[in-house]
Amino acid sequence: MSAKLIGGMAQPDEEGGINERLGDDELRAVLSRLGDEEDKASFGLVCKRWLRLQSTERRKLCARAGPHMLTRLAARFTRLRHLDLSQSVSRSFYPGVTDSDLSVVAAAFSSLRILNLHNCKGITDKGLTSLAAGIPSLQFLDVSYCRKLTDKGLSSIAKGCCDLRALYVVGCRFVTDTLLSALSMNCSNLEELGLQGCSNITDSGLTVLVEGCKRLKLLDLNKCGNIGDIGISSIAKACYSSLLTLKLLDCYKVGDESIISLAKTCKNLETLIIGGCREISDESIKQFASACHDSLKNLRMDWCLNVSDASLECIFSLCMKLEVLDVGCCEEITDAAFQGLGSDESKLSLKILRVSNCPKITVDGIRKLLKSCDALEYIDVRSCPHVTEVRCHEAELQFPVGCKVNFSGSLLEPDVLL
Repeated sequence: MSAKLIGGMAQPDEEGGINERLGDDELRAVLSRLGDEEDKASFGLVCKRWLRLQSTERRKLCARAGPHMLTRLAARFTRLRHLDLSQSVSRSFYPGVTDSDLSVVAAAFSSLRILNLHNCKGITDKGLTSLAAGIPSLQFLDVSYCRKLTDKGLSSIAKGCCDLRALYVVGCRFVTDTLLSALSMNCSNLEELGLQGCSNITDSGLTVLVEGCKRLKLLDLNKCGNIGDIGISSIAKACYSSLLTLKLLDCYKVGDESIISLAKTCKNLETLIIGGCREISDESIKQFASACHDSLKNLRMDWCLNVSDASLECIFSLCMKLEVLDVGCCEEITDAAFQGLGSDESKLSLKILRVSNCPKITVDGIRKLLKSCDALEYIDVRSCPHVTEVRCHEAELQFPVGCKVNFSGSLLEPDVLL
């Protein structure tokens, strides 16, 4: 006879309990087929044996800090792969994650592959050195906004965790080219690197980085004001087959040479952020759109003051997979940018469009756009004096069902492209 389920709990049948009939491997197979988290939690309520199996199969855990608590968690969740100790900006408890906590993590969570320490401001190089020595198999580390960290601790991670695939050091202002050199020498499998706000990074550091790290898929250089065309051209040449996302927000030294280099080599690029790169012009944008028309999904070029209708005409005619476009504050853009739209052959995949502070765009241009954008979910027309809510109503514009139109909303809205 088979075991019966009463109230969601396994009950013994007349010939013996289910624990006598199923081994650990069979019970793990049952657990693996439970897709709902609530069902997985119920599994552990059956008995101590089932709870132990559930615990050993747990792969991801979000936890609070504290050496005693972490030691207990390590004893229970022995095969953990993903540990999230990140802290919210709004959480003010003291002291948060410390170097002592990282020592426990390094000693007790030997199977760890992913560690999130985002916004753990209390940790220092000493804690990272412990991690590097204790968890050489670490593949993902986020220490963004851990502001006490320097090249010393981060380089120890690069040297100790040679299979590192992703490293995020966003807002770590003490990071320099020294870290990029350590990554280049030790982490040839690196695929994601987040350096936003690391203003001490230079072209020389990027050139050294890609000598060893040629598999980069995502590189975030937003607000790294010391990098320019030499560094970006080096990345384009070295990572041409792998690079999918490149972020260069407010990198004011980046110009047409960088974009032309990307156009020549990086044919698979899906996301390009060049907002605030004011030296970029139509010449390079048209080459880039032509080269990446089969892959490009997200393009942000707000405040690129030399970009005009010619760039948008090219983008709209070639980049049929484009989903997000930001041309805010590109003041030379007019309705002529949309003149090629309106036919069934030119249907776009565009979901998000920002044309805020484009004073020459009118309701007529938006009307043309809407005929080709059935999938539009959000459009930002703030500070467009000829595209007001009243004028759109008078012109009887029909926005797609569910599309949010921002005529005068807050500037503090989340930035999907940052």
